[in-house]
Amino acid sequence: MRTVYLITAFVVVLVVSVLGFRGRTFTTPPMDVFPEWAFPGMKHQPKYRPQGQSAFFADGRADRPLPANVVPRGELREDDHLYRGKDATGAWARGFPAGLTVDMKFIRHGQELFTIYCSPCHSLVADGNGVTKRYGMGATPGFHDDRFRKMAEGEIFNTITIGSPNKNMLPYADKLAPEERWAVIAYVRALQRAQQGAAADVVDPQAKQLLGLK
Repeated sequence: MRTVYLITAFVVVLVVSVLGFRGRTFTTPPMDVFPEWAFPGMKHQPKYRPQGQSAFFADGRADRPLPANVVPRGELREDDHLYRGKDATGAWARGFPAGLTVDMKFIRHGQELFTIYCSPCHSLVADGNGVTKRYGMGATPGFHDDRFRKMAEGEIFNTITIGSPNKNMLPYADKLAPEERWAVIAYVRALQRAQQGAAADVVDPQAKQLLGLK
């Protein structure tokens, strides 16, 4: 009979320990019902805390530096044209990366991004007369002079990525993904083309008829 009582008591304690306090909020550390040597718990497991010390490593740090040349999964960026704006010779690349499809959807996305990030300084038409000029920002370059029209797309990409040489324009790499930077460049090229367009550029017969051109 005594054995039955002991087993019953053990079961009661076990049930209360596992189910009795579910959903209850405690303000003190949980009570150890069973001895740690018999039922070891992870709360007492040796572990390193962030920026903690370690006697195991020679430098005494628990945090370990990344191995040399390690690349996070999914972030291997071998395409110099796409990610750095350079061609195989290391010069600024002209044109757009082969992996990008420059279509109307791409250009319209560039327009949205240009309006948000670029137009306050460069204006909606990219002539350098943005709203910041009214508040003493100083001269902001427009994109319609020959210097910018002849500039390689890769160099424009680099400026968006790291900022302008005079640091008036800060880097936008943390705000625009590489593909988004190329979309902005595509829209800038569209703005430049629009400023220099002529009637002879329209080759579509239906477009000519719509515009009243012969």
